[in-house]
Amino acid sequence: MSEAQAAGGTADADVEVADHPESERYEVHVAGELAGFADYQRGPGQIAFTHTEVDSAYSGQGLAGRLVQKALDDARAAGNEVLPFCPFFRGWIAKHPDYLGLVPEARRSEFDL
Repeated sequence: MSEAQAAGGTADADVEVADHPESERYEVHVAGELAGFADYQRGPGQIAFTHTEVDSAYSGQGLAGRLVQKALDDARAAGNEVLPFCPFFRGWIAKHPDYLGLVPEARRSEFDL
């Protein structure tokens, strides 16, 4: 058993986060099972995150944070601005200021950032 599993977490090898553009959402799977998702809407040069949900069976394992980080890293790599309508995305960005630059400066006050 890994340290993460012993501490009640999920081993990295068991977790996969991927974009599913046909469904307009990122999904996190644990050992092949859907554990959570983040819905979004794309526009020209931007991506708006609207809702994030993790199944209660997987709560407390850091999966929502991993989901958000992957989505934001992908947005950064694609040169997209981020509109965090989802409260979880807003809170995560507030706690990780190195991602604040993804939110257009003129719209940060709209998201209390």
